[in-house]
Amino acid sequence: MAYPLVECIPNYSEGRRPEVIDQIKTAITSVPGVKLLDGHSDPDHNRTVLTILGAPQAVKEAVFRSIRKAAELIDMDQHQGEHPRLGATDVVPFVPIRDVSMADCVALAQELGRQVGEELGIPVYLYEAAAARPERVNLEDVRRGQYELLKEEIESNPARQPDFGPVKLGKAGATIIGAREPLIAYNIYLNSDDVSIAKKIAKTVRFSSGGLRYVKAMGVMVEGQAQVSMNLTNFRKTPIALVYETVAREAQRYGTSTHHSELVGLIPQEALVDAAVWYTQMDQFESDQILENRLNGDEPEGASSDTSFLEELASAAPTPGGGSAAAFTAAEAAALTAMVARLTVGKKKYAEVEAQMQALAEQADALRSKLNAAIAEDSAAFEAVMQAYRLPKADEAQAGQREIAIHAATLEAARVPLKTAEMTLDVMRLAEQAAAQGNTNAITDAWSAAALAHAAISCAGANVRINLAALTGEKEAEAIQSSLEKVDREADSLLKNIRENIKNRAGIDLL
Repeated sequence: MAYPLVECIPNYSEGRRPEVIDQIKTAITSVPGVKLLDGHSDPDHNRTVLTILGAPQAVKEAVFRSIRKAAELIDMDQHQGEHPRLGATDVVPFVPIRDVSMADCVALAQELGRQVGEELGIPVYLYEAAAARPERVNLEDVRRGQYELLKEEIESNPARQPDFGPVKLGKAGATIIGAREPLIAYNIYLNSDDVSIAKKIAKTVRFSSGGLRYVKAMGVMVEGQAQVSMNLTNFRKTPIALVYETVAREAQRYGTSTHHSELVGLIPQEALVDAAVWYTQMDQFESDQILENRLNGDEPEGASSDTSFLEELASAAPTPGGGSAAAFTAAEAAALTAMVARLTVGKKKYAEVEAQMQALAEQADALRSKLNAAIAEDSAAFEAVMQAYRLPKADEAQAGQREIAIHAATLEAARVPLKTAEMTLDVMRLAEQAAAQGNTNAITDAWSAAALAHAAISCAGANVRINLAALTGEKEAEAIQSSLEKVDREADSLLKNIRENIKNRAGIDLL
């Protein structure tokens, strides 16, 4: 089955020491289920950009580990490079890819920001869609003055106080974390060693100086060549071909030309197709004229190269397990609840509740999407526990680090199914409304949704409790236990109410 996917493109202030970059990559790939898709290091910028993909919580954990490793290995007091930067891990954007909303990515950014601030003691600033303040939406505004100025101002200037973490800068600097749409990092080199030309062209093309709407640009010197370094924040509205032609035209004005261009990281296929269509002036082109697109579209219905979730569940592998099954079952409950609502909408008999049913269907769809994401998140959380137990313990220092990692992973493995249980309780609340107001012809479907949700809460709760057993006496563990008990009590009450509603409306006595 298709799992929710999020992309993250963390930028690190190191592009000259391969051994440091390799350790950061190892920290990322130590988390099961996360793929390192691409890596780009630039010695002149002294910067590395990595692209990773995976389930939301797994990606968050991988990035956290990489931030911790970068903080150990990169000293910002010693760092020099062409690219603006604030910290060892400079910027961390989350990008929705599949079955993940921008709101989900914002929540990830906030969770990671809080964790980095509290556990690593690194100041964190939120930007783009995750920005907590309007003046921090644009990355360049957050990074203004770079590490050196922030070090001077963070303690004295209220406007520079971080969203999370200490109001003090250490040698790891600060990290900027956010959520955004796909971005193309695109650089054009000039046939010139005059960086002032690149800076003039950058000023012409960037939006903040009156240029192209979705372009951020600066002029830098890279390996003796002037470079216009750009971020294209919406390639659909400002196509890459237009950007290239504008830079090429401006270069001619200054008596030079473009030498070549490069990508940093990955690019959506659609952007390259748009460029090809633009340059070939292909009239009335449709995407299904691409052979590969037509072949993909002609696969037999239901065909998939992925192993189905149920087959994975039945295998001898420890994941997915009960927590993932709880999320899967809860997602089914949300789908059934949405179905009842949609079978009510448009019926004259239920005109008075049509608006409520439309809203209910949308809420159920949103919960289904989040619960679908929780399937992979639960597996990732359990795999992180297993990974922590595999850490070396040859000496006292290693044993101590191992214990810390086990504790953190176990706590997260309790939090994830609790979150599933809480979302499932929301599904039960919607199912109660569907049973009370929805189409009576589908009222047993509302009961099926409620019964599945109640079972899912029981299963998720078992996974919470097994992890809490290893954390006895801790305040956070006690808070999780208390939250779970509240969920259980309300779930029992809701199931009873739904049974009564069905008996009263349909005359069916359910056990």
